[in-house]
Amino acid sequence: MTDPNPVNQEVRQWAMLCHFSAFLWLLAPMIGNVIGPLIVWQIKKDLDPLVDDQGKEALNFQISVSLALIICGMLTVVVIGFPLLAVVSIGALVLTIIAGIKANEGQAYRYPFCFRFIK
Repeated sequence: MTDPNPVNQEVRQWAMLCHFSAFLWLLAPMIGNVIGPLIVWQIKKDLDPLVDDQGKEALNFQISVSLALIICGMLTVVVIGFPLLAVVSIGALVLTIIAGIKANEGQAYRYPFCFRFIK
């Protein structure tokens, strides 16, 4: 039986790591989530167009999430920021996991609610 997914395993793994490297946020809050995808994308973007595309997508999403978290942090002064911080954080976690899984399947994933700073 042939593999229905023609994208090679190494390419899929690097595309997945573009998304999952955002979990560097756990080691360096507010910058690790951007630095991780940036490093993986810069090192492996020439490997395959899927890795380049997913690296840009992961980086754009993590920049968008960081900006949203900064805004939510400012809104904590009027209390509404606390629940918004939770919603943005949980949403980012879930969408990052979904994106990593899709990328590992060889599919290009597009994040909703994402500004595309890097084209």
